[in-house]
Amino acid sequence: MYLLYNILLLVLALPILSGHLLYGLLRGRRRQGVRERFGYYGKDQLAFLAGKKTVWIHAVSVGETQAAVPLVKAFKKRFPDWAVVLTNVTETGHKVATGIAGVDLCLYFPYDFPWTIRRAFSQVKPELVVVVETEIWPNFMRIARLAGIHALLVNGRISDRSFPRYRRLKFFIKPVLQQFTRLCMQSALDAERVEAMGAPAERIEITRNLKFDMQTGGVSEQNPEAIRRKFGFPPDGKVLVAGSTHAGEEELVANVYRRLLKKQPDLCLVLVPRHPDRCPAVGELLSSYNLAYSLRSECGDDPALLTPGSVFLVDTIGELLQFYALADLVFVGGSLVPVGGHNILEAALLKKPVLFGPHMNNFKEISRLLIKAGGGLCIPDSEELFDAAAELLADSDRCQDMGAKGYALLQDNRGATERTLQAIERILGDE
Repeated sequence: MYLLYNILLLVLALPILSGHLLYGLLRGRRRQGVRERFGYYGKDQLAFLAGKKTVWIHAVSVGETQAAVPLVKAFKKRFPDWAVVLTNVTETGHKVATGIAGVDLCLYFPYDFPWTIRRAFSQVKPELVVVVETEIWPNFMRIARLAGIHALLVNGRISDRSFPRYRRLKFFIKPVLQQFTRLCMQSALDAERVEAMGAPAERIEITRNLKFDMQTGGVSEQNPEAIRRKFGFPPDGKVLVAGSTHAGEEELVANVYRRLLKKQPDLCLVLVPRHPDRCPAVGELLSSYNLAYSLRSECGDDPALLTPGSVFLVDTIGELLQFYALADLVFVGGSLVPVGGHNILEAALLKKPVLFGPHMNNFKEISRLLIKAGGGLCIPDSEELFDAAAELLADSDRCQDMGAKGYALLQDNRGATERTLQAIERILGDE
């Protein structure tokens, strides 16, 4: 299996990757972290790791990185002498990772070529590898095992969409899953699925979802009025935040917002595209709807007061919780288009009512629990989004009640971090 995989990497992936990197250079868009992606690190980067035991935590992008935050903080508290290295694939994930307290070194994840992975391991020298959710790279896992490095899958999740594909490729996936020392899954269903894919049953345990252990990073302690002043929002107007939106959703949200203004003329919209590099195109879309907008990046220390009916377009990374904190109502994107949804618990953490669309495959269990608890509503289309938003914006008591119920759900489901830490301690204790 590994021979076939590496042949495919050489024949297919390497030429495509080389062409992609060359095209980016010719277009003046050099990809960040290219040296690190090939396993080359500077001596100054690795200096802090000298003489320390190291845990290598890998989280592909923003969502996985945020899920890892409570685990990073708890690990550092339990093992203060260890160094924590956090790797990402995406540039947005890397930017978020650099701001996490407790992370000693942020790197880009190396391409899964055998020589690249060996070079990376020879320099980082981890005692333990922790993979967040389902980032399973065959050479990375195999070489870690051959080097005697324990590997732990945490917050493991097998989505409805990916499970049939994994089952068809069981001959390929099974040997990779067997490289893990332990697989900590979010739910009983995830545990059943990963076992059906070939993971050894005796290495699987259910530790629940790390996202329930999220922290606000101090945002909840800030005065919402102070946050409003910071960004220039009117002190008394209503605020609708549409977070983590994707192409196809901004148009729906803009149209709903224009209609809501007829019922709620003091309303402001905060629009936070999942990928900030899309903001120029989103700005053009807003202009086509005759909606004035201002960019977060252009907001100075003494911003002008936003006009109700305008849009605050967020073109930065890592500030979503601040905007959720000042919201009266939150819509979480990636859910009205077939993306799979994004983390609805971030808004619930700040006691906000949450709306989301039907495409929540990546958060299926969380969305079910939030709906059952009364902290969120699934709206099937933009028409229902308008109806629900109009009703909630006119009913502050119901908004507060939904926010309180969502927050209570979080408190009732905490504990995944401690269960995961116990799994890590058992692994390290067996050495």
